[in-house]
Amino acid sequence: MYLSDWVRKWFKVVLVCLLIIFGCGAGLLWDNYRSEREADSRYVINQVRLQVSEMMLYLEQYNQKLYDDPMLKDTLQAMSQDHQVSLIYVQLDGRVMFNSSPNNTLQQIDLKASLHYDLYHARVEKNTYSIAFPVVDEVTQVQVGNAIFAMPASTVFVEESHTIPLLLFIMITSLLLILCMLMFLLRNKVKRDIIQPIHHLKEYSEAILKGNYEQKSTYKIMDEIGEVYATFDQMRMEIMYLSLRRDEQEKAQKELISNISHEIKTPLTTLKAYIEAIREGVCPDMPAVMEYVEVMHNNTDTMTRLIEDLLQHALKELGQISVTLTEQYSRDMLFRILQPIGHYVRTTGVTFIEPQDIPNVLIQVDANRLEQVISNLITNALKHTSAGDSIRVNIELTLGQLKITIADTGKGIIPQDMPFVFDRYFKGKLNSNPKNEGSGLGLSICKHIIEAHHGSISFKSVQGQGTVFHCLIPLG
Repeated sequence: MYLSDWVRKWFKVVLVCLLIIFGCGAGLLWDNYRSEREADSRYVINQVRLQVSEMMLYLEQYNQKLYDDPMLKDTLQAMSQDHQVSLIYVQLDGRVMFNSSPNNTLQQIDLKASLHYDLYHARVEKNTYSIAFPVVDEVTQVQVGNAIFAMPASTVFVEESHTIPLLLFIMITSLLLILCMLMFLLRNKVKRDIIQPIHHLKEYSEAILKGNYEQKSTYKIMDEIGEVYATFDQMRMEIMYLSLRRDEQEKAQKELISNISHEIKTPLTTLKAYIEAIREGVCPDMPAVMEYVEVMHNNTDTMTRLIEDLLQHALKELGQISVTLTEQYSRDMLFRILQPIGHYVRTTGVTFIEPQDIPNVLIQVDANRLEQVISNLITNALKHTSAGDSIRVNIELTLGQLKITIADTGKGIIPQDMPFVFDRYFKGKLNSNPKNEGSGLGLSICKHIIEAHHGSISFKSVQGQGTVFHCLIPLG
C-alpha cells in the first residue's frame, strides 16, 4: 500500500508541476503578445504622423483662412479622402472650424473629452481609432487649434505574423500533453509490473505461512521482478523440502522409539525365558547351561548397543558428545582398534582385509571415539554383506591428513538414499533384514565425531557392488 500511495502522490505532484509550467508558459506568451501590441501602438503613432503630415502642414499654413475659403475646405476634404482619414479641426475654444464628415454638424466639442494625443479606441464606431495633433501657426509659431484624425484600425495597425509564437505555443502544449501521456503510461506500468507482482508475492508468502507449499509463484517475464519470483519459488521449494524432511524425521523418530522398544523387549523376553529355564532346571548339564548363558550374553550385548545408540544420539542433540583430543601415534592405536574387529568380522564368514602398512604419525585424536566410528562403519558394512563378501580397511597419508578407508563388496546404497545417509533416524530401504536392522543413528553420530576431530567423512557407493567410506583426520 505504501508504494501504491507513493506512486499516486508522486504522479499528482508531477501533474501539478506540469500544469503550473503550462500556465506560466501561456502567461508569458500572452504578456509577450501584449508587449508587442504596445510597442506596435507607439510605432503606429509615428506612422500616423507621417501619414497626416501633409494635412498638418496645410492646416498650419491656412488655418486663418480655412473658415472663409470654401476652396481650402474642398482641398482639405480631398486630402482626407485620399489618406482615408476623417478630420475635425477645432480651435482652442472648442469651436469646430472644419469637419470632413458630411453628416456631422458639430459646431462645438468638449476638448477635454475629445482630445487624445495617443491612439484611442473610439466608442462610437467599432474598429475606429482617433488621435489628435496640435496645430501651430506657421508664422507666429503659436498653437491655434487641434486636428483630430479618425481612421480605421486596418490602416492604423499593420498586423504582424504571429506564426512563430503560435507554433511555439502549440509545441509546448504538445510536449506537455506527451509528458502527461507518458506519466499515465508510467503510472500504469509501475502498477502493472511492480505493485501488482509485489501484491501477488505477498499472497504467495501468506500461503506459505499457512503451510500451503504447493502454490507455485510464476511470472511471465524474466526481468528483475521475474528473478525475484524465481528466487522466491526456489525458497518455497526448499521450505517444502525441509518441511517434508522434518515430517519424515518426526515419523522416523516415532518409528525409532517403537522399533527400539520392540527390539529391547525381544531380548528382555528371551533373557527372562532362559533365566526361568535355568531356575526350573531345564538344563541337564553344564554345557547346556553355558549355551543358555551365551544366548543371554548376546541378547545383553544387543540391548547395550541399542541403549548406547540412544545415549549417543541424546548427547549429540544436547551437544555433549565429549571428544577429548590427545596427541598420539597412529599405528599402535589403530592396530589395537582393528585387531578385535577383524576377528569378529571373520567369525561371520566375511573376509576381512587388514591394511598392509599403517602410517606411524602423530595425530590429535580421541581413541575411544575413533574406535566407535570405525566399529560403527564396519558393523554397518556387515549389515549389507553376506558370507563370501569382503570388507577392506586401508590407511594412508594424503595431503597432510590421515585417510582411513573402509570398503565392502555388499549390496551398496540405492541412489535415492544417498543424500540422506548421514541424516539422523535414516535407515536405507535395502536394509530389509530385521535381524540386522539398526536404529538409524550410527552414521549421524560418526559424522559428528569426525567433524569434532576437524576432519571429514564421505562415501561412494554403487548399487550391487558395494560402498566405500573415507574418513580424513588432520595430522597433529
